[in-house]
Amino acid sequence: MRPDGWHLTDDVDDFLARAGGFLRSRPGLHVMPLTWAERVRVRGASAFGAEAPVFGVLERAGEVCAALHRVPSRGLGLTPLTPGQADGLAARLAALGHSPPYVSADHATATAFAGAWRRHTGAVPRLRDTRLRLYRLGTLAPPDPLPPGRGRVLGDQDVEEAVLWCGEFAEAVGEAVTVDAGSWASTRYADKRYTLWETPDGTPVSIAGMNPMIGGQIQVDVVYTPARLRGRGYAAAVTAEVSRAALAAGARDVVLFADLSNPTSNALYRRLGYRALTDWAVYDFSYAAPAAG
Repeated sequence: MRPDGWHLTDDVDDFLARAGGFLRSRPGLHVMPLTWAERVRVRGASAFGAEAPVFGVLERAGEVCAALHRVPSRGLGLTPLTPGQADGLAARLAALGHSPPYVSADHATATAFAGAWRRHTGAVPRLRDTRLRLYRLGTLAPPDPLPPGRGRVLGDQDVEEAVLWCGEFAEAVGEAVTVDAGSWASTRYADKRYTLWETPDGTPVSIAGMNPMIGGQIQVDVVYTPARLRGRGYAAAVTAEVSRAALAAGARDVVLFADLSNPTSNALYRRLGYRALTDWAVYDFSYAAPAAG
């Protein structure tokens, strides 16, 4: 039995062997470490940069009770922590010389870690303006009536269509990433399965994507309708279609994130049967420049 405390590794297989059962026990709250660990496992760590990823588990009496992940060029992701656990982790990472650009977690955990990180490193945390809520699907309630048209799953022959729509989505949400034919394979968008809503004449008007199933759970990720086509029920229709596809694939849990500043999308998800699981927060860290000399 290993001693109590945080145990860090750059080996995703070792991480999943130790933390997999814990992460799958609450897949909704653990959606981010499950997703990123699977991406590293499938693509290989080198796909995300020269720096090694960092994974970690907090063990008490031989049992995993928390986990962390950090993929190169991205911030620190945490499962729910108590304030004491957050402080212990901040002390450990500071002693090892880590300097994550941000922390992402449920609101209480992210806030606790941000405060602890400031105490241990002097880094100044800033809460991002974008406030997110994590939803989990209860009983799916498709819109009635549906807008004219139909849903269609995108196949391999539709990659150009997916690249176009995801590029528009990334630009609309202010994501600092290039999504084009050359960069597609290296983006987080490449491993999703997409559904389009088409009008009766075959014109695509809305898109929704879902991540691969991990631990019995699927995350709906990317729901986008061009601004000129909004207000016609297309987003509700395509979200219902992709949610139905997730359930048909065998998912026990279906989750998605929504921007709380957009009351329309939050109301839409609730009408479809999604229920709030937790609020999410991201704190960016500013570090003092080293003294000259």
